[in-house]
Order: sequence, then C-alpha cells, then structure tokens
Amino acid sequence: MRIRIVDAFTDRPFAGNPAGVLLLDASTSFPDDTWLQHVALEVNHAETAFAHPLPKGGDANWALRWFTPAAEVAMCGHATLATAHVLATTGAARGPVRFATRSGVLVATALEDGSITMDFPTAPLTAVENLPGVAEALGAEPLTTYDTGPNIGDLLVELADEKTVLGLAPDLVALGRHSERGIIATARAEDPSRGYDFVSRCFFPNIGIDEDPVTGSAHTALASFWSERLGRAELTGLQASARSGRVRTELRGDRTFLSGRAVTVIEGDLLA
Repeated sequence: MRIRIVDAFTDRPFAGNPAGVLLLDASTSFPDDTWLQHVALEVNHAETAFAHPLPKGGDANWALRWFTPAAEVAMCGHATLATAHVLATTGAARGPVRFATRSGVLVATALEDGSITMDFPTAPLTAVENLPGVAEALGAEPLTTYDTGPNIGDLLVELADEKTVLGLAPDLVALGRHSERGIIATARAEDPSRGYDFVSRCFFPNIGIDEDPVTGSAHTALASFWSERLGRAELTGLQASARSGRVRTELRGDRTFLSGRAVTVIEGDLLA
C-alpha cells in the first residue's frame, strides 16, 4: 500500500508537523492493533494516521485512527489535516470528508485556496489550582492552569509572556507526572502585527513525544482560552517549536474550526 509523509500546518516542506498517512482498502475494520503500532513506530513521527473508506449511508464516509510511536491517541489535528490533504490531492475523496474517530465524527473540508478547515469539538476547560511541582518541572511560574478534558488530556498552562514560552527547557520526566498526555504552555503574542495572536509550545512525554512541532488538538483548548481573553472568535496561533507552524482557529461554541495547509514530502510503498 502507499504510504506518505505529509507536513501539516505549513505551506512549505520541512516545516510544520510531519505525519505518516496510510489509506487502507475498503473494510469494516482496521488491521490488528499491533501491526498499526509497529507501522507508527517505523514511521517514527509524532503521529501516523490510518484511514479506510466506510459504506455509504452512514454518519461518516471514512474511519480514522492515530498512533504515536508509543500509543494510540483519541484525537490528532495535524494528522487529520494530513489525511484530508492526501484524500483531496489524490482524488480519493471530494467535498467535505466525515471521519469516524474515537472523538466522534470530525469533518474536514478542502477549500479552493488549497487550505483545509476541520470541525473539532471544543475542549472543555476547568481551572486547576495548587498543583505542586508544575512550575519546577516546566521551569516557569504559571499564571493560570486548566484541565482540558478527556479528548486531549493535557494541562494548559498560561505563562507571563511570549519570551517565557520561547525560553522553556522543561524537565520532561517530571512534567509527565502532571497530566495524561502532556503540557500546553501558552502566552499572549508580544506583537500581534507579526500575524499571530498567541504563542504555544506542547510537551507530551507520556506518549513518547518530547515536544510536538504543531498540535492541532491543543488548539481546540487554546482557541477557547484566548477567544475569551481577546474578545474575538477568529484567531491565529503560532506554535513556536523548532519547525514551527500556524493554526487559524474559529470558536463556534462547543465546536472549534481549525484551518491550515499541508504539503506531501515523501510517497512510497509499504511492504511489510
């Protein structure tokens, strides 16, 4: 079968967040979980997406799952964007694609300008106080902290400013003790004229990812958090990893629209 590496949330190769994408034959089920995990480990990117078409007439027309090199996850934005990009550019699907996932039906729509907009559930935010050890593990004092709910499983930590976020060098072992998946560190943009409203970095040691380059799922929490503070439904976030990438967000109540571009950089045959 064909396997592709796609850089998501970027319009150029070697930036954004790379994901493996495998389009499987029509089936009522996925291959064995052990095989899926082995492939994800072999690809060795933050996520590998596996998708297969579903029979007509249901709530969704493709089934979709995501695996890191270490575990399956309940939601992944950049690998969903990468999968939608492959479906659109290969002609495997036209119009909005409805993915059946562990997080419900997620819709991705390829637009005429080449970007893709995804409809995801908004992460519920619950304020959390008195978390001993978080500041020490992160290397910075939180202003506020929030639990992001079961779909994401992160702790969202607001920091003083953009420079603090950019300068983080956390203790990843200690950081992993404070949430199910990891930590989203964020701050208001120092200069919004640069084209983004807030900045973030994401550390996920519990699923084998020290720092994720660009995390779509995290923006379902970041959109809600910053829309309330900045008073606007439509925002742009910069995830300031070494590869970097931008995510356009639009908060619509219990749904968050995430938009970005993607580029296929490798295509080949999986022989195993």
